Amino acid sequence: MKLYFVRHGESEANTRHVISNRESPFGLTTLGKRQAAELAESLKSIPMTSIFSSPILRAIETAEILSQKFQLPIQVTESLREYDCGILEDKSDQASWEAHRTTYQEWTLRQNFHYKPEGGESFLDIQNRFLPFIEKITNENLYVDNHILLIGHGGLFTLMLPLVLNNIDKDFFSNGFGHTQCVAAELMSNRLVMISTFG
Repeated sequence: MKLYFVRHGESEANTRHVISNRESPFGLTTLGKRQAAELAESLKSIPMTSIFSSPILRAIETAEILSQKFQLPIQVTESLREYDCGILEDKSDQASWEAHRTTYQEWTLRQNFHYKPEGGESFLDIQNRFLPFIEKITNENLYVDNHILLIGHGGLFTLMLPLVLNNIDKDFFSNGFGHTQCVAAELMSNRLVMISTFG
């Protein structure tokens, strides 16, 4: 079984520099749609069996483009949602982005996993929805040659993939997780191992 972790294409939230991880009104830009179409083309030889997506618009629109290529339905799950930034949501000012960076640094540099912006999620909150989801789909498909697409977000995958992929650590994504970047992982002896990254 193989899992393909894909970040959405460029969105209007990215170009407007808005923190928008809840019911975001910002969909893909023209570039973002092209990125998703190019990714779909590069993945076309893989016999995908399932597509899961975050419920956030930019992820859904990316998943729709991939869904058309593979003729598969989209299964929407809260487990792939970007982390909730609480009172920072819908903000674009410098102070809010500084607070956003502080949250990330508390998690990644100081291992303060309980820290969270007011009204938002902590690292442990994110972990407690993401890890059981990955465990569930790998256990359900343990002996099946499935190829599963998971459309999510850069922050989510940067934080969580080092917890589920046995051959990478938290420094692996030090340069970020690019738009429509894909990390392919394979289940080997009940362990998920990254086998490639592209896009």
